Amino acid sequence: MSNGHLSNGSSIPRFSMQDSALSWTDDLPVCHLSGVGLSTNQVYREDGNRREAHGCEDRNFHFSHDNCFLYGVFDGHNGTRVADFAAQRIPAELLLGQLQPNFGDHEVKEALRQAFIGVEKGYFESMDGLLAERTTCQDRLPEGIGQYEAYQKYPDVISKLQELEKEISGGTTATVVLIYNNKLYVANVGDTRAFLCKTGPDGVLRLIQLSYDHTIADPGEQARLHQAGVDINKLKILRRVGNSDCTRCIGDYHVKGGYKDIDILSSAKVEPVIADPFVDGGIDIDSSCAFLLVMSDGLYQALTDATGTETVNGDIAKMVAVEFSQQTTLTGVAQAVVDRVVRIHHDTFMTGTAEQKNLCKKRDDITLLVRNFNYALSVHSPSSIRTIHSPSQPPTHLVSHSSTGFPVGIYNSPSSNSTAESSQYRTSDSSATDSPKTPTNNLLAGPNLLAAIETNSTDVQTNESSTYSTSSSGEMHLFAQRQSQNGNLELDADGRVKAYVDFSEWHEAIDSMSEEQKESLYKELMPKSVYDPIHEHEEPAAEH
Repeated sequence: MSNGHLSNGSSIPRFSMQDSALSWTDDLPVCHLSGVGLSTNQVYREDGNRREAHGCEDRNFHFSHDNCFLYGVFDGHNGTRVADFAAQRIPAELLLGQLQPNFGDHEVKEALRQAFIGVEKGYFESMDGLLAERTTCQDRLPEGIGQYEAYQKYPDVISKLQELEKEISGGTTATVVLIYNNKLYVANVGDTRAFLCKTGPDGVLRLIQLSYDHTIADPGEQARLHQAGVDINKLKILRRVGNSDCTRCIGDYHVKGGYKDIDILSSAKVEPVIADPFVDGGIDIDSSCAFLLVMSDGLYQALTDATGTETVNGDIAKMVAVEFSQQTTLTGVAQAVVDRVVRIHHDTFMTGTAEQKNLCKKRDDITLLVRNFNYALSVHSPSSIRTIHSPSQPPTHLVSHSSTGFPVGIYNSPSSNSTAESSQYRTSDSSATDSPKTPTNNLLAGPNLLAAIETNSTDVQTNESSTYSTSSSGEMHLFAQRQSQNGNLELDADGRVKAYVDFSEWHEAIDSMSEEQKESLYKELMPKSVYDPIHEHEEPAAEH
C-alpha cells in the first residue's frame, strides 16, 4: 500500500508523480458534488495596491471513483514541489485497489495512515539526486571556510547550494477526507482543517471539527516534542520549526533527516517533525449531514486576524450557509466565501487600527473546498433577490461538537415544536442542484443576518492526544427568521393581500393638488440620469 506499486505489481512512474502539468490524476472523475474557492497570497500597500509574495503553493483535489469519494487540501511551503507530489501520489495510495469492500473502520483508517507514510517515503526517495548534488557542492568548498569568504570566492557554488536547499526544505500540510462505504474518514498533518456540519431534528446546525491542528501552540504536540528532547520554552519563543509553525508535515527534509543541523532541534533524540497523521472517522453519512468543509489555514487565519473572532469555525460555517441560499453552484458558494474573507481582511488593513494593520499587512494562499450532502442550493442567480424570508420555517442555530460527534455544550431549543425535514443521502455523483430542501436553507442575508446573530459561544481549540474538541458556553444563533404574527395571510375579495401601509393620506394629498402641481411633482419623481446630457449645437451654414 505504501510501496508505490500498483495492484498488478508494476511501479508508478516517478515523473508523473512530480509533473504538475501532466498527471495521471487528470483522468480521474471529478466529484461534482463539491466545489473549490481559491485566492493567492497577498502583500498590501498603503495606496491600496497589492502584490503576491510568491506563487500559489496550495493544491487540492476532489475525485469520485467506484462509489468512493476522495478530497484533499495541501498547503505547501518553500515551493510547490511537495504539495504537487502529495496531491498526485495520495490518490494512487488509496484508489488503485488498496481499499477492499470488506474493510471495517480500523482497516480504512490504517489505509489512510499508510498512505501518508508511503507518500513521505516516496518523496524522500525521489530526493536522492538532490541530496547527492548538494553533497557534491559542499565538497567543492574548502573545509572550515567562513560564509562571507565563501560568498566572495565561490559565488556560483553558494548560489547553487541555496537553490538546492530551498528545494530540499520544501514541505506541505495535508488534510484528506475519504467517503467509503457511506462512511466518512479524515487524516491530516499540519493545520489544514476539515469540519462537518450536520442538521439535527430540532433545526440546529451542528459543527464537528474532524481534523487536528499540529502546531507549536498545541499542548499535545508540545508534550510529544518535549518527550523527544526538544526545549519547548525556546520553541515557544521562536514559534517556528524550521520554515513552518507546524509540527507535522509531509516532506521538509531539514526538520527531519537534517534536524541535527538546526539549533532548536539538535537536542532531539528522534526526528521531531513527523508525517504520522491524525486519523479519525467512521462517521455515517445520513440525511442529517449538511455539508463538509476542507480549508487551508489561510482562510481561517485571515478571518481571525481581521476580526479577532474566537469562533472562526462557526463564522465560516455561517458564511457558507448564507451563500448556499445565494449561489447556484458549489464552486460559487466556495468562491463567494473566499472573496468575502479576502475583502474583510483587506478592508481591515486599509481602515483598521495600527495593531490591526500590522496583523493584516499580508495573508497566505487560501483554499476552501465545499462538499454538499443535503443542503439545498439557491435556484436564483446571485444577482437576483438577496434576502429570503420564510415565515413557516423555524429558526436555525449552530453549536460546536467534538470530533466524536457528541455536543460539548448543553443547549435548549427555543421552540419545542421545531421540526426538520430530512432527505435521503445519495451516493451517486449526480447534480448538486438536485439536493432536497432543508429548513436551514432559508436564510437572511447581509445586515439582516448580522443583526440576527447572537454569538454566546467560544471556539476554544484544545487539541488532546487523539481528539479535537471545541467548547461552548451557550449556543450560537445562526439564523433568526421572521415569523408571521397573524398566521396565514388573509386575502380580500379580489384575492389580494391587504396592504401593510395605509396610503389613504397620500392619495388624498394627490387628489387635492392642481394639474400644474401634479405635473411638477411627476417631473420631480421621474428617474434622472447621473450624467449631464450632451447637447449638440448645429453650426450655422457658411455663406457662399
